[in-house]
Amino acid sequence: MSSQRKPRGPYRKSAERREQILQAAYEAVDEHGERASLQDIAARVGVTQPALTYYFPTRDELLVAVLERRDVVGKALASAAGEGESLVRALAASASLTTDHPGVAKLYVTLSAAATDPESPAHAYFAERYRRLAAEAEEGAAVQQRVGGIRADAPADHLSRVIIAVMDGLQLQWMHDPTVDIAAIAETFALLLVPPADAEPEAKPAE
Repeated sequence: MSSQRKPRGPYRKSAERREQILQAAYEAVDEHGERASLQDIAARVGVTQPALTYYFPTRDELLVAVLERRDVVGKALASAAGEGESLVRALAASASLTTDHPGVAKLYVTLSAAATDPESPAHAYFAERYRRLAAEAEEGAAVQQRVGGIRADAPADHLSRVIIAVMDGLQLQWMHDPTVDIAAIAETFALLLVPPADAEPEAKPAE
């Protein structure tokens, strides 16, 4: 039997309240983008605005937490879509996260631009996010190359950066023109990485 126990008493209530605030912030941002107010978020939870600062001392910290929540949601969607098995499905799932949650996607684009400044409160989040995404995408690309799922004539680390750049670029274009079908375009891009059916398997180096 596991020795770990769930938090009880004040600790559990505090964790639950933090989760309620984060979920309310996610919903508020999804509706209003970066313009979502702390007053609105507090009202959704039924607490005073000053009470929010106990869990999130600054508005910037709360907004970054919303983006972290978006990452969790996105990872779950990609896994459900067959991440590691089909690049097409994984990229389509990533695109749907943008179109289904436009306010949160707009927050991402807005903060990512500002985060290039090392003094930005979101700088550390985006720097770490891109390092992690690149590593995960490189690993996934390498796996797909070994099984013939994607072309093997380009370095996996280069492909990982290209995939991230394309998805970020499509997201920005969709912000300017919501008629851009980024899910379909993401699928088209994924298909460009698939080797031709008549391509010969890459020769293995002699041992």
